[in-house]
Amino acid sequence: MSSRPTTVQKLGLQSDIRASRKYHRHRSTRQPWIKGFSLVLADVCAIAIAWKLAQFLNQFYSPIPHVFIWWTWLGLPSLFWLLVLATITTFAHYRLYSHSNAVQDYTKAAKLISYIYLGSLIVIYFYDPHLNLPRSLFLSAWLGSVLSIFCFRFLTNLWLTKLESWHRPATVFLIAPAHRLKTLSQIVDKQHNYLVVGAAIASTAHSATTWQSIMRLRPEEVLAEDIPEAELASSLFWQLRSIGVVLRLLPSSREMIYRRGMPEIFASLPTLRIESSFFRGADYQLKRGLDFLVAVTATILLSPLFLAIAVSIKVSSAGPIFFRQERTGLHGKLFYAWKFRTMVVNAPDLQASLEQQNEHTDGVMFKIASDPRITSIGKLLRRTSLDELPQLFNVLLGQMSIVGPRPLPIRDTLLFESWHHVRHQVLPGITGLWQVSGRANIKTFNDAIRLDLHYIDNWSLNLDLEILLETIKIVCLGKGAY
Repeated sequence: MSSRPTTVQKLGLQSDIRASRKYHRHRSTRQPWIKGFSLVLADVCAIAIAWKLAQFLNQFYSPIPHVFIWWTWLGLPSLFWLLVLATITTFAHYRLYSHSNAVQDYTKAAKLISYIYLGSLIVIYFYDPHLNLPRSLFLSAWLGSVLSIFCFRFLTNLWLTKLESWHRPATVFLIAPAHRLKTLSQIVDKQHNYLVVGAAIASTAHSATTWQSIMRLRPEEVLAEDIPEAELASSLFWQLRSIGVVLRLLPSSREMIYRRGMPEIFASLPTLRIESSFFRGADYQLKRGLDFLVAVTATILLSPLFLAIAVSIKVSSAGPIFFRQERTGLHGKLFYAWKFRTMVVNAPDLQASLEQQNEHTDGVMFKIASDPRITSIGKLLRRTSLDELPQLFNVLLGQMSIVGPRPLPIRDTLLFESWHHVRHQVLPGITGLWQVSGRANIKTFNDAIRLDLHYIDNWSLNLDLEILLETIKIVCLGKGAY
């Protein structure tokens, strides 16, 4: 079975983008250990000062119970160091040692430290329910930690920004309308810590020439204004993310209402640093675990139905029970997708004569309402989507997920525009957002791909669950498929 290399494959990506814990390469990552170490040291000092102050204020009426002082180091009890360890581990998991100096980082740090203190109280309670907890000590230590972490992080980030300005300037690639490129270039170049290394007109943002320029110049940031369509901005974001380049949009960009991100001042300009909703690989690993669990459970529970469908197909028409077809999967790799056969054996040969009846006007997907190739039992299987059940085996083989963009035949992917290939950066699924949004009512592939991009941009386990439940509802009612 052949496989066509794609841009993503050439970049060496081997897994679903949701599995990666890597993040955008921000300009401070030229010395990542400096920022990480500085922020860790700032957090430890902040919590230490908060605890010392809390101990001083509470030493007479709410001291730490001796049962929690297993050892002391640098004048601070073991309970403090356990809290520090929990804080550093949690902050590292949520990338608070790699992000830029953004408002969201401070609010996230405050929330996380609050959760850690609350969790500590719960653990202590279960450790000994009859223990007299030093509530005032914990309360003052918590408030002190929140305030001191905010102050120490703010001062540390100021120092890091100053340190960064002493090094070589960050390289920037501009994408904007022709009449705006010169002005933007002048604004950015005025900042001594930024250097414009290339530019492209917004209307050519997604052309091969622009992408080749970005790959050749390898800028650290791309600053874009007025990209023609929101889906092009989304596609550009995922392409840039795959090589560790940050995408920033200016307020005049119409796609800012479509994408989420962090507002930041960049080269004295208000920008939105584009972000994805999922960068925690743990969520994706949980998704893959649930995929396997659901696939195994469904295969076992539905085995009598599998047998009944197989017998019905064999009795009603000549030919094999299963139909397999090469589909385009993760990063453009080809695999065989399995389905129960719902058409006559020579259906692929008859498709050419039916192309003119295709209801999808752009020709990418083939669908006609009364397809003469469908068998009598096939109509029922398609209406209930039961013909898709064998793809549970594709899930078990790791080629598909339960929820994701539907894998398409090679015939369709050959007609793709460049931005359509973003859908191949995640595992294909048995069901997806376009299947629960009126599968039979989507007339163009662009309509479908917009739903796929919305799914990718806003992915979460909750969204997967909603799609799965809606799919079950649609299957039971027999809506949307033919």
